[in-house]
Amino acid sequence: MSSFSESALEKKLSELSNSQQSVQTLSLWIIHHRKHASLIVKVWHRELKKAKSNRKLTFLYLANDVIQNSKKKGPEFTKDFETVLVDACSHVAREADENCKKHMERLLNIWKERSLYRNDFIQQLKLAIEDSNSPKPAVVSSNDKVIEEKKAVKRSYQKIQDEEDDDDDDYRSHNSPRTMDTSAAQLTEELVKALQDLENAASGDAAVRQKIASLPQEVQDVSLLEKITDKEAADKLSKTVDEACLLLAEYNGRLAAELEDRRQLARMLTEYISSQKEALGEREKKLEEYKQKLARVTQVRKELKSHIQSLPDLSLLPNVTGGLAPLPSAGDLFSTD
Repeated sequence: MSSFSESALEKKLSELSNSQQSVQTLSLWIIHHRKHASLIVKVWHRELKKAKSNRKLTFLYLANDVIQNSKKKGPEFTKDFETVLVDACSHVAREADENCKKHMERLLNIWKERSLYRNDFIQQLKLAIEDSNSPKPAVVSSNDKVIEEKKAVKRSYQKIQDEEDDDDDDYRSHNSPRTMDTSAAQLTEELVKALQDLENAASGDAAVRQKIASLPQEVQDVSLLEKITDKEAADKLSKTVDEACLLLAEYNGRLAAELEDRRQLARMLTEYISSQKEALGEREKKLEEYKQKLARVTQVRKELKSHIQSLPDLSLLPNVTGGLAPLPSAGDLFSTD
């Protein structure tokens, strides 16, 4: 089990997914380091606010798992989370849709049913979610115009502009070589990064696999428990089993995350191949077009060369003025002599 540090927790929170395996694995790790409960809750609260809207509910699920499963080992997390949950629920609800809010309310009902928190505190959390639906007070400018209304009009105008440009955007996205090249370059960059990330995948972590392989047989074979005859040996084995559970849970979580990464990579490769085939088709059409242009220009060149060859060479014409007297000048014509 890796040691605790603030940066390690931040990294694990950034990698948290909405899968049950991911939530439970990080929850086990957090509970294992419960002596840092206050700092853990502080970091959790901070990273929750930085997370994307579609990940915020997962942070609440993590808090729920930690609160419920740490009760038997101590009240640290229940107390520390209580100091930030009102603000956290209010923050999540402000950016949540109705479906997300229903999940939040369901979570609060579970806490109430299992008496994790007092009824009056649960009510505060529910009010924090409900208050997020209330319209914010308008701010009036010096011209007695409501700024919030201005912003709403601006958003509406932008939305209209976006809708009007949809057709043009679709055309450009399918027909502009520059757009296609930019999109392909971005996809290539993402693909390369995904492949690089897999270089340090869990399945290639020989050190952890060696630790798992080195676990004593007692943690894997229930029948060997009969050999334990004293409390000291039982306590020692219990500690070893706890460490083995955490090690395996964390590694399984990493493997599950790697599996999802590989699925995502497979989807990216499929999309990449598709985009390259599309780009290849466009380039082949362009190549054929320019081949036809080249053929036409070559034909013109050939015809021009033939035409030039059929023209007479003026340098070979005889000198028609040779041996003739020069014409008289105007003076000669009007002379009286």
